[in-house]
Amino acid sequence: LFLHDALSISCTFLVYVIIYNNINLYVLPNKWQLVLENLYVNIYNIVLENVGKQGSKYYPLMLSLFIFILIANLLGMIPYFFTLTSHVSITFTLSYSIWIGVTIIGFTKHGLHFLNLFLPQGVPTYLAPLIVSIEVLSYFSRPISLGLRLAANMFAGHTLLFIISSFIWGAFTSDSIFISIAGLIPTIFLFAFCGLELVICFLQAYVFTVLSCSYLNDALNLH
Repeated sequence: LFLHDALSISCTFLVYVIIYNNINLYVLPNKWQLVLENLYVNIYNIVLENVGKQGSKYYPLMLSLFIFILIANLLGMIPYFFTLTSHVSITFTLSYSIWIGVTIIGFTKHGLHFLNLFLPQGVPTYLAPLIVSIEVLSYFSRPISLGLRLAANMFAGHTLLFIISSFIWGAFTSDSIFISIAGLIPTIFLFAFCGLELVICFLQAYVFTVLSCSYLNDALNLH
């Protein structure tokens, strides 16, 4: 687990090295620069859309978070590699770190007025205890749902890939020629599912980043 974690962090650092070495504002961009510029722009737009201009200073954090999760997801697609993001100890560490950091930012900026987040304006007095209880419960469940969502999606997808691969391998190594030929049918499905799983790797990194930006927006703007 430690080695896979170190590898993901090293790959994340390598991406930043590639970005630094491939940025050249005075010549036509190469393919690497186009990919990296699109990544930069897309994540920056996510921050602006969900947090606003005041979230720009947190952009490096969100970019690093997206790249780390994406690389950890993609490394899990390599045979015999462990998928870090399918382990709740990793995803909960990420989600609780984001949640604690966002909470600290909220109290630092607003002080005790940050507690107004749990009582929306215009709520009738007689409903205040119920609304506050629901909002507090929802707030404290954020890191759980954030980490669990990522781990469950990656674990489910990779488990299904393992089951299908084991079935195909068993069919190909069977003594029956008919069973071996029949194994070609799920092989086609396996390749299609691998493509879908690659999309899910990107999608889960995107969802985690968007939700993190949403929580940051609540801390900065109290809504």
